[in-house]
Amino acid sequence: MSIEFKLQALKENVEIVEVNAIKVNVGDIVTKDQPLVEVQADKAALEVPSPAAGKISQILIKQGDQVKIGQLIFVIDPAGAGAGAAAASSSPPPVPQKTPVAASAPAPAAVPVATATATKTAPIVLAHDDNKVIPAGPSTRRIARELGVDLGHVPGTGRHGRVSEDDVRSFVRGSGSNGSSGGSISVPPLPRFEDFGTVERQPMSAIRRATARQMSLSWSIVPHVTQSDLSDITDFEAFRKSQTKGPKLTISAFAMKAVVVLLKEYPVFNSSIDVAGNQIIHKKFYNIGVAVDTENGLLVPVIRDVDKKSIAELAEELTSIAERARQRKLDSKDLTGGTFTITNLGGIGGTGFTPIVNYPEVAILGISRGRLEPVVHNGEIVPRLMMPLSLSYDHRVIDGAIAARFTRRLAEMLENPYQLLIHA
Repeated sequence: MSIEFKLQALKENVEIVEVNAIKVNVGDIVTKDQPLVEVQADKAALEVPSPAAGKISQILIKQGDQVKIGQLIFVIDPAGAGAGAAAASSSPPPVPQKTPVAASAPAPAAVPVATATATKTAPIVLAHDDNKVIPAGPSTRRIARELGVDLGHVPGTGRHGRVSEDDVRSFVRGSGSNGSSGGSISVPPLPRFEDFGTVERQPMSAIRRATARQMSLSWSIVPHVTQSDLSDITDFEAFRKSQTKGPKLTISAFAMKAVVVLLKEYPVFNSSIDVAGNQIIHKKFYNIGVAVDTENGLLVPVIRDVDKKSIAELAEELTSIAERARQRKLDSKDLTGGTFTITNLGGIGGTGFTPIVNYPEVAILGISRGRLEPVVHNGEIVPRLMMPLSLSYDHRVIDGAIAARFTRRLAEMLENPYQLLIHA
């Protein structure tokens, strides 16, 4: 009897994945746990193994498809495993068959947004029956703890009333807690754009959906403020370009090292807020996320233990992890555990911007392109290469004065790169 292989849940609260690559063809003999397909689940690329040995008799997906959990993706003939082995020793290779391709999975129906049961003036943390089992995964429970939400009062929109991360966020927004606007925002339906002209509808990729969720969460929870400054990197650039041996020393690599020095001087920037416990969690490790622009969307791989690595080592690791990001070769470990984030748009342009804090972090540094400007230097007006710095931070835990000191110290460290040798 053939085995109908339906896509199983691969990651908490991920209901749809995108097919990156199909690793087998119809007629292939596969072993149990052999990777059959690579999918994009949120921002991590995952391989899906075969549930049994056998012969692939049908492939019902194709590269680029949006596939829902529980959707039929392969049909496997378990009898084909032994028969295939015997045939291989006595018969010529089979004639390749044309792979039947199923139509792309229909776009998922819009999930109804949960409405909060609490009023605007009621607190989020409410008593409930401790014996009641709340259907929710570990990551949902973690976010609920961070936001001080009692899951017993969050309406679940998943199967069998399962509570998702989005349900928790909707509940927080509707309850006016944790820095939200103070009321549920009703999103009006879009007009029918086809009535006005030709349109093209493109499904959001897994990475784009994950980015949208994270940015919505960060923006709805964190009261953002951005502190800007300029760094005179004329001497820094001369020093950086003079280092021709070893890996290419990028501005991001120097910035990572400088940021870690400042995170030790101003530890509040390396913290998170525990709303439920009324605590600030100061982290004693230094993992820096670096935003990477890819064809599929924004990824933020994390480089660990930056304080224990040289600038050359950071430059080499940054090049490697950015390349893996562009090739969709990052796993969940590469994308988690960050304590501070850097996003560098200097290679593109701009004179400044407001980066969004990567929650549950409390700050993010934006770097823009340096440009020559007339500056008073040693009593004379001379052209100097000035680089804009933009530090966005969570105003619940960071005040403007300390943010200004942070950016000024960072600007000074980049103006005189020899300062970093003291902390290397």
